[in-house]
Amino acid sequence: MRSFLSGLSAAALMLPMSPAAARNIVLTNDDGLTSNVLAVYHALKAQGHDVIVSVPCANQSGMGAAAYFSRPVTVLTTACRNGAASAGDPGAGPVTRPGVPVADFFYVAGTPVMAMLYGIDVVGRKRWNHAPDLVLSGPNEGQNVGSIILSSGTVSNAQYAAVRGIPAIAISAGGNSTGNEALANPVSRVVADRTVELVSRLDRQAQGKGMLPAGIALNVNFPDNPQGAEWRLSRIGSYNAYMVRFSENMAKDASPAMTAMASQHGVSVPEQPGIALEMSTAEPLPEQRNDESVVYRNAIAVSPMRAGYDAGTRENAMIGRLLRGLFSTRKDR
Repeated sequence: MRSFLSGLSAAALMLPMSPAAARNIVLTNDDGLTSNVLAVYHALKAQGHDVIVSVPCANQSGMGAAAYFSRPVTVLTTACRNGAASAGDPGAGPVTRPGVPVADFFYVAGTPVMAMLYGIDVVGRKRWNHAPDLVLSGPNEGQNVGSIILSSGTVSNAQYAAVRGIPAIAISAGGNSTGNEALANPVSRVVADRTVELVSRLDRQAQGKGMLPAGIALNVNFPDNPQGAEWRLSRIGSYNAYMVRFSENMAKDASPAMTAMASQHGVSVPEQPGIALEMSTAEPLPEQRNDESVVYRNAIAVSPMRAGYDAGTRENAMIGRLLRGLFSTRKDR
């Protein structure tokens, strides 16, 4: 692990790089067809990678790892975001928006995880006959830092892929990267170029092997202004940039962050009960200075995270000592 972390140091990421080897990549997100995902697709293709894009039909922010188990995806009753598909189209298939590479772009009328799995299990399997070398989830339209990652479809996609043994990275950009109808937000292009820096560095360090250590995924958050931002190793930690709570009247309690998020969905905050989101005003403690919730404001925060819920060998041993005498000592169980 130590050599991996040193390979991601800020100095290393800023060194000149030779082009990365061609990799098979599934690019997914929780926002649907966006300026961000289109920009990253073109940036990766320019480096010679084979890229499949598989996104939800509609914006699915906050859906986490949800999936419609044993329920079919059905014919669309409304058009997908940014014209990815039209009403009457199948529940999953190639994007039909003119100008988008139909052979590489796909949508699913379902959750983020469902879209990601469609890219891996259906489209990717047909094209490569094996799992991809990398799953990139994002870039999200807004950062995913602190405890809010538990409800993030962007992060859940990376976690789901990592549990299946596929190297995976969740990527989040600022809210200023929101995709317009032209899918040409200039911030998206900067985020895409910086994303390729990270992919190229990981590929160079991998030397033809897996791009991340087994059982480890990354949560990467770009600042609102990613141009020239330095790379910083960070941790998910305990400082929360966003505070999440249940409100009896969301409109009354709406913060600027919540209003901006509603605007991204093309709606206003309703005067009804629901989840309210606001930025934290608390100062981070000294031991929280390397939390991604602090780092992302001025740098690109790269936070390693375990795949799934495994606590690791050291932590398992700790719980074993704590509950000594409770567990059976028989070797055949």
